[in-house]
Amino acid sequence: MIQLDDTNRVQHDFRVYDSSFMFWGVTMDRNLALEFVRITEAAALACSKWMGRGQEKQADQAAVDAMRTAFDSVRIKGEVVIGEGERDQAPMLYIGEKVGQPLAVDAPEVDIALDPLEGTTLCATGGVGAISVIAVAQKGHFLNAPDTYMDKIACGPLAKGAIDLDLSPTENIKNVALKLGKSVSEVTVVILDRPRHTTLINEVRELGARIHLISDGDVSACIAAGWSESGIDMLLGIGGAPEGVLSAAALRCLGGDFQGRLKYRNDQERQRAISMGLSDPDKKFKIEELAKGPVMFSATGVTDGPLLKGVKTLPNHKAMTQSLVMRSQTGTIRWIQTQHDFNQKRLP
Repeated sequence: MIQLDDTNRVQHDFRVYDSSFMFWGVTMDRNLALEFVRITEAAALACSKWMGRGQEKQADQAAVDAMRTAFDSVRIKGEVVIGEGERDQAPMLYIGEKVGQPLAVDAPEVDIALDPLEGTTLCATGGVGAISVIAVAQKGHFLNAPDTYMDKIACGPLAKGAIDLDLSPTENIKNVALKLGKSVSEVTVVILDRPRHTTLINEVRELGARIHLISDGDVSACIAAGWSESGIDMLLGIGGAPEGVLSAAALRCLGGDFQGRLKYRNDQERQRAISMGLSDPDKKFKIEELAKGPVMFSATGVTDGPLLKGVKTLPNHKAMTQSLVMRSQTGTIRWIQTQHDFNQKRLP
């Protein structure tokens, strides 16, 4: 494991690596990828205090408040393009909100996609797989999507190119099976357990493929589909559009594949998409259209899940977190386990 300390350096195998690097042509004093880990850590630590207490709003607000505060220390001119709603839904991290240090000279302008607590219900009930997550790209490189639904399909790098949202679930599963060298009965599909997916679930079962149903957290599920060791081969179904952009960013880093199409609940949502610049509101978006260019992705576990371990409270006012940070530009994937000592720093 890599241990992240508070001196902005990475310590590994008793060697110390300089943390400065070129960030889209701008030399930064600190490794922003690791700064973003601190942001998801802060949100995860804050909302973990509400784990299992059955209070979703309090858990979500704790994550939002901690994430917003943590952004203040990062030298970026950031704008939230995928957030928790519109400006009138503040104090959430809303679409269009400025984060970071907007007055800093030479700070890079970036787009931010985030979910301070993905799996609010999972946290409130003590369920499996709640995470805090952010993704970062150059300005204008994330799809600026309204807070609506999205029809999604995703797979890992070994099946890249085998999925197409215009094909039926049966055709897609067969194509993925062929690409992976598996029989259809060996393919595992992750699907959100929702009434809207009854027909989809029945089709997959009749085909003979395996299904892994989840109650929440389709960002984690998409990452699992992109991770060959997870046992998940692909994701199908309708979930949140903001989570779709976050998933596309994660799969860009993993070399996987993703497609999405917005699914509107009413005409107002369709018109909102058009007003946000979508000339074709029914467009099928490929992964590079959802998250373009160099992308960074960070996630920290809140509750234990197949992807990350949750926050662990330790004796003497300490805690342990596990995080994942990835960069599409280099294909670097870091697993970071951090011990936090609240005797020496302020609680988030």
